[in-house]
Amino acid sequence: MDKIYISWEEFHKDTKSLCEKIKASGSYDKIIAVSRGGLVPAGIVSYELGLRNVETVNVRSYDDGKEGRNDEVIYTSNVGEVNEKTLVIDDLSDTGNTFRLLKGLFPQAKFITVYAKPEGVSEPDIFEKKLPDKWIVFPWD
Repeated sequence: MDKIYISWEEFHKDTKSLCEKIKASGSYDKIIAVSRGGLVPAGIVSYELGLRNVETVNVRSYDDGKEGRNDEVIYTSNVGEVNEKTLVIDDLSDTGNTFRLLKGLFPQAKFITVYAKPEGVSEPDIFEKKLPDKWIVFPWD
């Protein structure tokens, strides 16, 4: 399988560039990081936008052997009010399943990701870069 390797330098540059798009889109007061992949970009975005209010939601994806990939929320911190000033951040929108699931919980939030693949490109409100449908190897992998 073809793989795309993303370095720390590239990821940091792309996330900082994503921050410019976020700033241009409005004003925000909270981040919900999708654990685990969204933790790193959420940290960078929180520094770049000066947002200290960062919460988490943990989504598990698995293959049950019968019906394929399923996503489920397994933990949500006390995120409080979620509205149009809330950013939900992940590292990658692959199939879009995670964001579709979370949009049911946080319908007013703005969904942000650093990278999007063709199948998942329609789910984030803002993303930095479209990637081909290949396995992505992040610097923390």
